[in-house]
Amino acid sequence: MKLNLVEIPRVKSISKEDFYKNYVKKQKPLVIEELTADWPAFYKWKLEYIKEIAGDKIVPLYDDRPVSHKDGFNEAHAQMKMSDYINLLQKEPTNYRIFLYNLMKEVPILRDDFKWPDIGLKLIKQLPMLFFGGTNAKVFIHYDIDYSNILHFHFHGEKQCVLFGPDQTPYLYKVPHSLISREDIDYDNPDFEKFPALKQAQGFVCNLKHGEMLYMPEGYWHYMKYITPGFSMSLRAYPMRISSLFKAGYNLLIMRHFDVMMRKWKGQAWINYKNEKAITDTHRKVKI
Repeated sequence: MKLNLVEIPRVKSISKEDFYKNYVKKQKPLVIEELTADWPAFYKWKLEYIKEIAGDKIVPLYDDRPVSHKDGFNEAHAQMKMSDYINLLQKEPTNYRIFLYNLMKEVPILRDDFKWPDIGLKLIKQLPMLFFGGTNAKVFIHYDIDYSNILHFHFHGEKQCVLFGPDQTPYLYKVPHSLISREDIDYDNPDFEKFPALKQAQGFVCNLKHGEMLYMPEGYWHYMKYITPGFSMSLRAYPMRISSLFKAGYNLLIMRHFDVMMRKWKGQAWINYKNEKAITDTHRKVKI
């Protein structure tokens, strides 16, 4: 038995009026296939090109190990020269990913390769973040701390994206005081006996290929898996809903600092407590 997922709608192109009215305002995901067709990045952004212009940069790497009380907030698990990392991606599957990395700050020439889309969103122009992964590398399901509306562009290869709207949170075993679900849930092959609430979740799925863009509305949960080695870029816009702004403020100013404090104070017992509470809270809310 699989998750209840429907394909995300696709268009080749769309006017900013239609995009805003039918997707941003309604907070519905969308894939736009040809938004990057006139970007230099469409022709240039391959792994070999990144290795050529940024191969000497030392990059932070993340793997799929469970959260530990010893980890800082978004603390990297390893580091490596970009050229060595790309060689690894091209050689064999690896769990190492580059996550939320502002490579353009260190390699400004990359900024000349893309255009800020005039698509009805006021994008935050200082935050073009990059993400890299190898075959079968997975990104834990989570939602973003700042509740941004996200334009997620993929390059070099193929990547699967699974989304759930904020209204599906009651079924996803959200870990309290965090932005993630239980890390032992396999979203490719979920254990519905252990996590029965997942059977009620209704989500979306798409496979992004080179140059395609996925619009993820604010507060959407996303789980991603690299089908092949590749990389992505996210452009962000502030949340539109007042409620999302308040939630973002709480996450940034209170939640993450409270969680770090509790990890230091309680250690692994705090992590274990949160994981257990994710199950009891979910089953209580959905009456299981």
